[in-house]
Amino acid sequence: MSKGTTIKDAIAKWEAKEGKKAAEATEIKLYAQYPPVEKMDASLSTLTACTKLSLSTNCIEKIANLNGLKNLKILSLGRNNIKNLNGLEAVSDTLEELWISYNLIEKLKGIGVLKKLKVLYMSNNQVKVWDEFQKLYELPLLEDLLFVGNPLEETQTAAGTWRDEATKRLPKLKKLDGVPVVKEEEEEQEEEG
Repeated sequence: MSKGTTIKDAIAKWEAKEGKKAAEATEIKLYAQYPPVEKMDASLSTLTACTKLSLSTNCIEKIANLNGLKNLKILSLGRNNIKNLNGLEAVSDTLEELWISYNLIEKLKGIGVLKKLKVLYMSNNQVKVWDEFQKLYELPLLEDLLFVGNPLEETQTAAGTWRDEATKRLPKLKKLDGVPVVKEEEEEQEEEG
């Protein structure tokens, strides 16, 4: 079996295609590499200016080596084989959006470090229980959550309780599964105002 593409090789390919230095670029797309990237290796730490990094559609199993990415605001890791959220501490001061749909995440341990996170797209993962979902409450700025396609969402939607339960547990959400969250008290105040 062929070895996966290394981050170093993926960066070199990107530089050749874009004609610029990755270390100075703010947006870097390393998605859908062939053969796929399997590891987030130490070469990532050279991307010091990067604000948006896309590594989606690869075969990455764990989040790692983000420590040099001091300006990272958006991290796209959709369509990989990621099983947990360890490794995000390094970008906890800057990360505002995490796109991690279509992975194998069942537990949300480690998400609480992302104190600036506003957007979390994690549809089609493996979260099954409210205890895990509840960890999202540790994100003080979270306002946009995509959670459709997780076993928890599917069973609750079938029961007709998903939106109510989810928004009750995360009262600051402005958008859930692509639909704006409208709170009844706000509507009343607007009519009176």
